[in-house]
Amino acid sequence: MPHDTSPLPLSGLRVLAVEQYGAGPFGTSYLADLGADVIKIENHKDGGDVGRSVGPHFFGEQDSHFFQTFNRNKRSVTLDLKHPEGMAAFRRLAAGADAVLDNLRGDLPARLGLTYAALRDVNPRLVCTHLSAYGREGSRTAWPGYDYLMQAEAGHMTLTGEPDGPPTRYGLSIVDLMTGLAAAFALLAGVTRARQTGIGLDMDTSLFDVALHNLNYPGTWYLNGGTVTGRTERSGHPSLVPSQLYRTQDGWLFIMCNKEKFWPVLARALGHPEWVDDPELADFKARLKHRGRVTELLDAALMQAPTAIWIERLAGKVPVSPVFDVAQALDNPFVHERAGVADYAYGDGTAARMVANPIRVPGVALPQRAAPRMGADNDTLLREAGLDDAAIARLRSLGVIAGAAPAPGPAARDLEDAGQTASA
Repeated sequence: MPHDTSPLPLSGLRVLAVEQYGAGPFGTSYLADLGADVIKIENHKDGGDVGRSVGPHFFGEQDSHFFQTFNRNKRSVTLDLKHPEGMAAFRRLAAGADAVLDNLRGDLPARLGLTYAALRDVNPRLVCTHLSAYGREGSRTAWPGYDYLMQAEAGHMTLTGEPDGPPTRYGLSIVDLMTGLAAAFALLAGVTRARQTGIGLDMDTSLFDVALHNLNYPGTWYLNGGTVTGRTERSGHPSLVPSQLYRTQDGWLFIMCNKEKFWPVLARALGHPEWVDDPELADFKARLKHRGRVTELLDAALMQAPTAIWIERLAGKVPVSPVFDVAQALDNPFVHERAGVADYAYGDGTAARMVANPIRVPGVALPQRAAPRMGADNDTLLREAGLDDAAIARLRSLGVIAGAAPAPGPAARDLEDAGQTASA
């Protein structure tokens, strides 16, 4: 099917993003990838989005691999929102926007004038979406917060890892990423209502609330039955067996027989049809009771051949997967079959290679522009907002905006690691 036959799904949506690091930028990256005009508001006096300096890998100065990951397909304006004229310029931009998204500490949006109450006079349809660590109400509004803290307090670390090991975090900043998605979803929900009613509003989410929400069914088990779910060996499912890691001749295999129909298929494929009628293995209840025996039987059978052979025999019949490292995951031929990696162009013939957006729009090619240099769109967007050259020059002379930095390029120079995990 040919590309570019239809508009991008979010074409015409303009979002002002007072964001930095990971959670907020990840959420707005979904919007930008799908065609929204996402305008990053960066304070050049603080070095802009701190993600620009998060190492250890860089394409160029203030152009880290980390920053590119979260900020492709966006535009950048430098504004000091604490300066009266900086906020005045921001309000001009807000007058022509559909939404504002910030990922600031919970007490800061009201202080900076980023709430609906502060901005509705310039745009009554504006949706103000707030992503904070602990929310904009309650005893922790002024607390900073990061992903790993949420994993710890919301119980995730006691569900992750081996039973005899220490509490364990996920290998990725999943709370940041999911909170970014929740914020993007909230923003779109708010814009849908605003377009129907002509009235904007505030929408809120937080790292803590999303982490708690992600307790999901173990949370329901505790709230209704007092059951405290713990860790199981080999990353096993708490109740479904077999659904965990098993040993092969040369590594590991993850098998998930999460429907009863898969157990007989697996048993026969492993050369043990007698398992199907064994009363200790006959159904989920029996296999859960005898989980240790199931593990021993499957290990013994699977260790007779390497992982690749078992994938060849089982794929498409039983839910099964090899265990890859990051390199193997990205070099997987299926990833390339799915166009899961793409080049995001700087405009000078160079590109940053990144994982593609997982949302596919048949017949439409999603944009593939590299993240902007800080302040790259100052003059263009401020002119659109009604400022003439003299007014823009005045803002520059006052230090409210900065001149665009030199364009980054691929001639990378590694710097010291300047940051930690993504945060709100």
